[in-house]
Amino acid sequence: MLSPFTALCTVGFFARLSYALARSPVLPLFALYLGAGPEAIGFAVGISTVTGIFFKLPSGALSDVIGRKRTMLIGLAVFAVMPFTYLFVKDYQLLIVVRFIHGLATAVYGPVSMAVVADISGIRKGEMLSWFSSVTIIGNLLGAPLGGFILHSKAGAPSPSLGDFHNAYLVSGVAGIISLLLALGILRGGKTTEKDRELKESFQRFISGIKEVMSDKRVVLTSSMEGLQNLTVGALEAFLPIYAVTVAGLNEFQAGILWGIQVVITILSKPVMGKTSDRYGRKPLIAIGMILCATSFGLIPLLKDFYSLIFAAIFFGLGEAFVTSSSAALIADICKEKHFGTAMGTFGTIFDIGHASGPILAGFLIARFGYLYSFLIMSTALTLSVPFFIINVKVEKK
Repeated sequence: MLSPFTALCTVGFFARLSYALARSPVLPLFALYLGAGPEAIGFAVGISTVTGIFFKLPSGALSDVIGRKRTMLIGLAVFAVMPFTYLFVKDYQLLIVVRFIHGLATAVYGPVSMAVVADISGIRKGEMLSWFSSVTIIGNLLGAPLGGFILHSKAGAPSPSLGDFHNAYLVSGVAGIISLLLALGILRGGKTTEKDRELKESFQRFISGIKEVMSDKRVVLTSSMEGLQNLTVGALEAFLPIYAVTVAGLNEFQAGILWGIQVVITILSKPVMGKTSDRYGRKPLIAIGMILCATSFGLIPLLKDFYSLIFAAIFFGLGEAFVTSSSAALIADICKEKHFGTAMGTFGTIFDIGHASGPILAGFLIARFGYLYSFLIMSTALTLSVPFFIINVKVEKK
């Protein structure tokens, strides 16, 4: 019998595999296939994250009231169903609609699963949240190169066909179904610890949790650091495949490998960084990570070959591990246990503002200034945020 933590990681693995297959490099290349320009490609990649801006905070807060299990299953059902809707997409407009709805998957599941981990972690929040994140994003690691391989599998074809994109989304759907079925098997028969409450009491707790969390500037500022870091993550998801194929002259499989290697480094580094943050503090790791991400991101437009781009991806993945291993744990340290769901929903909302803004902003900037100046502008924003964070976020020493 799997432990609750192992079961949660297994479900998360297949959910993230499904989502990664539908996203990068498949999504930006699919939008390009449909005739989208840079601005439109960025919007297509970012629109699903916009969903999280509206739904992550309410989902996290709702899980504090009605229970984690019920809320998680809603998100996992979206993971299972939505990939198949891409088979009916024939134009860019419908793609946007599908992407927005697909975003409900991570919007609902993401903050709730993190709240569950925070519930059971005790004083090991940094380590356990990092292990959970690392294990589940192995799905991202496999999804990106697998998606690129599916698109590049037809020998001699100059570019992916509609059938190639359909094959990628079919595999994505199968992974989503596996995640849902595993969750149903794991949760069935489990004891529900949440007590039923009167509707009025539940609504009052829902609102009071949001107010209490949102009034703490440390939560908002710490979340904003990961939001800014995800500005560059979103930009890379949308435009690293396009840059690799159209500027650097790489193939679709190599474009997927570039994203995959960044995820590998993040996976390997996060548990170590999480344990380090438990022992020595969260703020220094967040600051170092932001500088690493800013530097490697800004260098990408200067690189034109596969191996130098891999080098940049490695350092970006390391920087991401520094930031993400510590930011969620710092927020959990700050918040009361009864509001973990709300806190993670707040974190997820700001996270998604950055993630959604990244590809949209990058699309507009690239269309006007090209890759070099666009990436430089965004990397500068990350760098300037570091002293502001250090000065304004005060935490008690352990």
